Amino acid sequence: MSKISTHVLDAVLGKPAVGIPVRLDLRTSEGWHTITSSVTDADGRVKSLSEDAAQGIYRLTFITRTYFEEKRRTSIYPEVVLTFLCDGAAHFHLPLLLSDNSYTTYRGS
Repeated sequence: MSKISTHVLDAVLGKPAVGIPVRLDLRTSEGWHTITSSVTDADGRVKSLSEDAAQGIYRLTFITRTYFEEKRRTSIYPEVVLTFLCDGAAHFHLPLLLSDNSYTTYRGS
């Protein structure tokens, strides 16, 4: 089974993005099913969205609108959605580097 975690960094400020809601969903034959949700901590991390994810197609949804509004910044991204294939064996750490008008992600360690 796979562990799934994430980390959000505000690339404009060069600091962790604190307080961003994150939801983990699994795609099933009936559609998307929410597994869990959390909020980024003081280090911008959600250390464990799942400890035992089976093989499948998952998505992480980062609700960014409130974060930007609280910082009095304008963004074209009210949310960021990352869809990925999980092999059910390895650790999946998916960081998000976020700015007002762009984002990038990668598979971390």
